[in-house]
Amino acid sequence: MKNIVYIATSIDGYIADKNGNIDWLYIVENPDKDDLGWSEFIKNIDAIVMGKNTFEKILSFNMGWHYQKPVFILSNSMKVIPEGLADKIEIISGTPQEVTELLHNKGFNNIYVDGGATVQQFLKEDLIEELIITKIPILLGGGVPLFTELDNQMVFELVETKIMINHLVQIKYKRKR
Repeated sequence: MKNIVYIATSIDGYIADKNGNIDWLYIVENPDKDDLGWSEFIKNIDAIVMGKNTFEKILSFNMGWHYQKPVFILSNSMKVIPEGLADKIEIISGTPQEVTELLHNKGFNNIYVDGGATVQQFLKEDLIEELIITKIPILLGGGVPLFTELDNQMVFELVETKIMINHLVQIKYKRKR
């Protein structure tokens, strides 16, 4: 079973700016509307775990629900599934270890972990096997960091580096144990 992070950050490692916005993700023109590896990534994913804040940010785009995989919203406070999403999401709670075991028992082996706080919680429990990080060429100077303090060092092995649309760098790391 693998828990995988697939996320974009600024050069200085932020996933949202000081106001929680992510509009800076689109500063690079993508004339061919390349999905930047998303379809290749998601076809190998069984389910998605995201935090409530990430879920609410996605809903704020008013673009409809685009996930074709089961999505589990990790939240202790959210009790009601928004209208129209009852067959698409499930609200769960628990530690990252408990969530991983629950999803594994449901037959989900490759889990996409999304959202800053959720990724940080999974990292603190050493439950991330792969990091796929796309660097956007901007320095935000502050905001929501992807990484926070950990109790122990974690070593990752570089698997692949790609330059995309002549501006973005996508780096894939695998946890070295």
